[in-house]
Amino acid sequence: MGMATTVQDYLRDAKIAFEVVDHPKRMTSVRIADSAHIAENQLAKGVLLRDEEGSFILAVVGSDRRVDIGEVSHALHKTVELADEQEIFSLFSDCDPGAIPPLGEAYGLPMVIDEALARQDDVYFEAGDHMKLVHMKGDDFGILMRDAMPAGFGNPV
Repeated sequence: MGMATTVQDYLRDAKIAFEVVDHPKRMTSVRIADSAHIAENQLAKGVLLRDEEGSFILAVVGSDRRVDIGEVSHALHKTVELADEQEIFSLFSDCDPGAIPPLGEAYGLPMVIDEALARQDDVYFEAGDHMKLVHMKGDDFGILMRDAMPAGFGNPV
């Protein structure tokens, strides 16, 4: 499949420097980081959540952490839960299942970012498939996350 068109267009329009890194197909973010020889805390992943009103928010966290739904609910002052697979597919239709890029703005979604990920010098994330990663400097990733709400919701895996 390659890089999702939405991701490509978004990064081009944002004028962010990045490189594409190939990696062997793996189905978990921890295994992807290992196969790509990068630190787990530098691999960002997106987790789609739905709030009590049916609106979506993308939680962005490092692959060395899992999203604490209770902490996200507390930070947002409303109850959230994991979105189901059909909801994910409808919003990320140009991505392979399970390969959600952590770029909510590109898909018209508000974001919340785990504070631990926001401090990385380099960040990698899936490009929309299971064989390519996008790599960029942490400062550039920070520009893409400028509208994301920072919160401490990532628990170690």
